[in-house]
Amino acid sequence: MPEAVIVDTVRTPIGRAFKGSLAQLRPDETGAFVIDQLLERNPGVDPKQVEEVFCGVGMPQGEQAYNLARILVMLSNKLEKETTGVTVSRYCASSLDAIRHASNAVKNGEGDIYIAAGVEFVSKFNARTEIAGSIAAGEHDQNENLIGNNGQPNVYIDMGLTAVNVANDYGVSRETMDDYALRSQHLAVQSQEDGFFDREIVPVTLPDGTVISKDDGPRKDGGDMREKLGSLPEAFGGGGVTAGNSCPLNDGAAAVLIMSDTKAAELGLTPRAKIITSATAGNEPEKMGVAPIWAVKKLL
Repeated sequence: MPEAVIVDTVRTPIGRAFKGSLAQLRPDETGAFVIDQLLERNPGVDPKQVEEVFCGVGMPQGEQAYNLARILVMLSNKLEKETTGVTVSRYCASSLDAIRHASNAVKNGEGDIYIAAGVEFVSKFNARTEIAGSIAAGEHDQNENLIGNNGQPNVYIDMGLTAVNVANDYGVSRETMDDYALRSQHLAVQSQEDGFFDREIVPVTLPDGTVISKDDGPRKDGGDMREKLGSLPEAFGGGGVTAGNSCPLNDGAAAVLIMSDTKAAELGLTPRAKIITSATAGNEPEKMGVAPIWAVKKLL
């Protein structure tokens, strides 16, 4: 049985949603761009031999709707138009799931070369979007049996509220959250300054000719960042979650080249990682942030 290996990865810089570097771009065209850049960086790989593209998108609507993976193929300047594509959605783990599907296909002997991509442009969706003449799921679309009434699960719960629930369960204080957020920001800035992300980022040229090559998110601490974090109001009336210690809303795209170990060896390519196995797990939607714990336990 062949082993699945990761040969290379590329991504765009990560832009802040709505007001950031990539907000004016189309997600589908950006996704096709990173796929082409991935193949450009690996000239020994014949695009005709790419078996399929798996693409993860958390909120498939507007310009990132429909079967986005197949759309990326059609927009690509390198892939054969006959290359198939499958779009997967598992919210924040969508692109990881694309990698899982691609690696499983390799292990099953279905093919030797796959591309797993991820695209998410928060700038391009909201509660109601007219971009594709469609309406994203709103309260009027929700199943009344799954909105948390009378002990029922709430599958539509705001992610910030799930963070509050987890913080309460595990005794995570507001101070701990703010300290962790500050440390994360410092590490991101240091990593950016050290060039840690440079080998995976492909610069993006905007319509006006501006070249974007760095993530928007990392910001240097002027010495008062911790104080500012502590002054922010809690977003949900308690529980410690604020705009400052939460992840930002972003735009970006990435692609991973996945092969069988035998094909990589045949092409003289050195894998960057081997995918040994994978697992998924679910728990109460109101505490969805801890589900990876159970997935890891299944693996171990």
